[in-house]
Parts: sequence; C-alpha cells; structure tokens
Amino acid sequence: MKHTRLACGVAMAALLAVTTACATNETATPASVETSTGLPMAAPETLGFSSEKLAALDAQYAQMVEDGKLAGIVWLASRHGKIATLNTHGVLNYETQAPIQADSIFRIASMTKPIAGVAMMQLWEDGKWKLDDPVSKYIPEFADLQVKTSDGGTEPMKTPMTMAQLMSHSAGFGVSAVYSDVNLGETDLQGMIDKLAALPLETQPGTAWDYGPVVNIQGYIVEKLSGQSLDDYMQENIFGPLGMDDTGFYVPAEKQSRVTRIYDYAEDGSLFMMDERLQNEPPQFLSGSGGLFSTPLDYWKFTQMLQKGGELNGNRIIKASTVEKMRENVLNEGVPVDLYGPDMPGIGFGMDFAVVMDEDIADGQQRTGSYYWGGFFGTSFWIDPVDDLVFIAFIQNNNGSNPYRGTPPIRTIATDALYEALEDRTK
Repeated sequence: MKHTRLACGVAMAALLAVTTACATNETATPASVETSTGLPMAAPETLGFSSEKLAALDAQYAQMVEDGKLAGIVWLASRHGKIATLNTHGVLNYETQAPIQADSIFRIASMTKPIAGVAMMQLWEDGKWKLDDPVSKYIPEFADLQVKTSDGGTEPMKTPMTMAQLMSHSAGFGVSAVYSDVNLGETDLQGMIDKLAALPLETQPGTAWDYGPVVNIQGYIVEKLSGQSLDDYMQENIFGPLGMDDTGFYVPAEKQSRVTRIYDYAEDGSLFMMDERLQNEPPQFLSGSGGLFSTPLDYWKFTQMLQKGGELNGNRIIKASTVEKMRENVLNEGVPVDLYGPDMPGIGFGMDFAVVMDEDIADGQQRTGSYYWGGFFGTSFWIDPVDDLVFIAFIQNNNGSNPYRGTPPIRTIATDALYEALEDRTK
C-alpha cells in the first residue's frame, strides 16, 4: 500500500516554527525558533555559512523525501555553539501523517556507543580503571578465554585484552553476527558475560577491529564499577546534567506519539512502514551498544558538551583532556577499521568514536581530526573540532547506515556540501 508523504523544511533564511509550522507552513523569526527549541540559533552568515548553499543541501534531503527514499529527516548544522540551520521534512508515520519535528524521538542505535564511552571515561577520570588494565581485572570470567585458530582449534590469548582494546573494538570479540545464534541480549548484562565467557575469541586481542559486543561489555563494567544500573547512571551523570530530557532506554506512554516509525524498501524500491513493538517500559537488557532513544536536539546537546571540552551550561561532564583522549586513535599499527566490507583508509578509532586521521585518503569523510559515528537506522553525526562544526541527521530506515541497502548516504552527502557552504572560516 502506498502512502502520501508530507514534506516541510526549516532553514535560517525562512525558519519554520519547530513545534507547529511544519504542518501549517507558518514562518517564524530566529528568536521564536530559539524560544521553541530552547537552543541557541544564529543566521548562517554570522557563523561563516552561506544561506544559499545550506538551502541547496536541504533541498537534496527534501527531494529524497519527495521521491520516497526517506519517510522523514531532521538535520542540523551548528558552529561555535549556535545552530545555523535546522530542518525537518516528511512524516513520523505514514498512517497518521504526523509531521516529523525537531523533537521527534528516534532509535539512535549505535549512536548510543559514544554516550556509553563518556560514561566509561567518567569512571576512568575517577581512577576506577586504566587504559592498559587487563579486562579480566573487572570481568574475571574473561581471564582465560581461548582464541580461535585457522585450523579450527583454539589457543590461549597471547596477551591479555586491555581496556583500551575494549574501548576500540579490538579486544578480540567477533562482529555481532558471530553471536546471532546465542542471543547475547536474551536476559541481562550478566547473562551476556556468562555466554561470552563460554565462547572463544575470534582474534587475538589487539590484532583486528571487529564491530561486535564490546560496548555492551562496557555497559556491564559501568554497572559494576558504579554500583548503579546503566540507565540510572546515565540519567544521573549525563542526561540530567545536559538536559537530555527525551533520551533513555524506553519511551514512556506520554511521549510515544513523538516516536518515528521504522521504514524499509520493498523489492520494487518503494518505502514501506515496518511492523514493530515499541519499547514502552525499562528493558531487562540495557544495551550500551545500541539501546537508546533520543531526539536530534538532545543529541546536539551531547555533541556540544564534547565540542566545548566536556562542559555545557556550567555542568562539567568530563574534562577537556578526556575529550581529547577519546578522539585519539588507539588501534595498533596496521589494524584497519572495516565496518561494511572494505577497509577504511585514513580512519582510526578512539574511545567509541571513529576518528579521521587523514582526510586526503579517507574517502568521503570529514576533515582531519573530526570524529563521528552513526546508528543502524541511519542516524549520524560528526564533530569537527578544527572548524568548530557539528552535523547531525536523523532518519529511521532499517539498515539505514549500510551503504549497500538502498538508503541514501546522508552524512557523506553533507560532507562536501557543508564545507563548501562554510565560506568564511574567520567568523
């Protein structure tokens, strides 16, 4: 069944009020938008951007909605702590035709990982763990793990896996698909640890980058070192202080009307709305790898805390030096990042972020020094500390982050366009 689609945009040249104008096409001033979002806005030219070029990028995203490649999108770009452009197109739900808005709630999936990384680094600052500590110091069940060999056997770990390796997907655990038959999330985080302890590692620690369960393991360590559940710890130490009021591991009843549905492509390329059960109560398995719901505006606050050296609105989350530590590549020499198949030259990995090491060979990526990540349903962001620029885009397609599954490469499209739009870096 095909559904009609609504589309609307918000741009600094002709801003639409975030809360209502998307449906009414009513224009608003920057001041009124700032009031409705509670976030600082500024005209693009005052931040060095070209309004015309930002509008051209926005037109590309609007066309994707019009063409049925996306049901909806929210995206923004900011510089020096002010939002230059905030845009919404499309709908939350094909059945209700409710317009997507800047405070709509999305499943951010693997964009949970950087938040879990900050939780870990808070405990690192408190002296609870060290980067070169063996993981078995905190998870004794991992002390004597075996490692698979090429002949089908196993051998002992040649060196203990370290906490730095756990923070960078190089601890020896396999990609998520390796564990599909054992259902790591069947019970709780302790149940996951028990299952992993009974399985061999896929590679020797430090020798390969594999995108698997390591951030869920980090969530377990947060619980163990803090004495709190992961959701309570994040609420008390990250979400509450940052004012991320719509971020959590489930969506309470009063907010469910703001949650976007998940979409996928049929064989003929048309987009359809998937059937799903919304998480409306605290889950038993608190996934630091991918369990959070959030909004574009909430996640922007998180990026601003990082961009401002670990502090936002007078609330210190982590030290500036810790933020710098998180965006340092910690992979061993010769270990490539490899997310969907081919190696990613010029890309390193820090503490739960990918890091652009060399923009000249990092095809389609941001400037050197930038750090970024995305989520399974196509949410994405990057932070450029050199140009003091942040990009965030939220969509909700099944496998939306996979470049081979039909979803347009939202973040990659923005890379060249945003830097081209940044005409005056002196501002």
